[in-house]
Amino acid sequence: EWPETGRLALYLLGLRATCPPPEPGPQRSLVTWLKYYLEEDWAGSRQRGHPLTSYYQYSLGVLALCVHRKRVREEVIRRLLAAEHHGRFGHAGGSAVDTEAVAALAFVCLERERMVGARLAAELRAAARRARRRTVEAQGRDGFFGNVFIATDACRTQPAYGRAMAALLENLDAFTTAATTAQALPVLHGRSYLDIASMRCREEPDTLTPLSPEVLPEMPGNMTVRLVVECPEPRCPQHRLYDRPVPAPAGASLLDVLRAAAVRGPHNFTFDTQDTPQGPFLSRVLGLEARQQKRSYWQLLTAPSTSLQMGVADYRPHDGETLILRLSKW
Repeated sequence: EWPETGRLALYLLGLRATCPPPEPGPQRSLVTWLKYYLEEDWAGSRQRGHPLTSYYQYSLGVLALCVHRKRVREEVIRRLLAAEHHGRFGHAGGSAVDTEAVAALAFVCLERERMVGARLAAELRAAARRARRRTVEAQGRDGFFGNVFIATDACRTQPAYGRAMAALLENLDAFTTAATTAQALPVLHGRSYLDIASMRCREEPDTLTPLSPEVLPEMPGNMTVRLVVECPEPRCPQHRLYDRPVPAPAGASLLDVLRAAAVRGPHNFTFDTQDTPQGPFLSRVLGLEARQQKRSYWQLLTAPSTSLQMGVADYRPHDGETLILRLSKW
């Protein structure tokens, strides 16, 4: 079975953040499973030179173990250091900043919690500094750099931090699922996953209150969106597989646009999605499947080449916009 490294790591980070009762039995079992996944993630992919899942999930696993104050084998840490040093975090056609940020969190946690020796700690500090620098360099004109992670408190002194926070505040309506909101909340409070390790649970008040979801108002009228599907050579000699205008109601989501394209003829358009905690994930378009085992995914862009910061169910295109679904490698 495919390792569930990232999902289990996020669960353990969330579990630690909720200040659970001191019942170590179940948590110890989950931590043991995470250690097992980390080993399987790497051992099953020695021929490929990268984890079976991704360096992003692998970094999350190391970070979760550190937050739970569980010692990580030096070999496991050095795998991440080697990947950072040789620039292996990136993927074709996209930025490595998300993985850089999570790896930097893991490096800083290991050093801060004094879980490594002095020599390795110095290497981790240097790697975290390089990751922070590359994160700042990757910031786009809109203020975003990949995901909304802030690697360490030192980033607050960077001008890029203020620009990213302003961009986040202007786009809060993009966070419509519990999973994406959970990622944005720590940043809005000037915190990161690192702060979970230093929480004093006895001082944490129970302030969780349920909120009713806000119903978005319907917008009158219609719009037309140009929908383009691209697949790289040599897998697809034709390269551009679909290029059609698609009428849809004003205010419709990208998912609604795809549904509208699917019911229009005579040019058949087909797609499939998978349900995830972050909402629907585009898994197949025109019969072409994005598979984790093949390290492929359907990249969502607005022309000419701007990656969307939201999923298919959250992004709401405007009239006349060109949207591109591109089968890409990571």
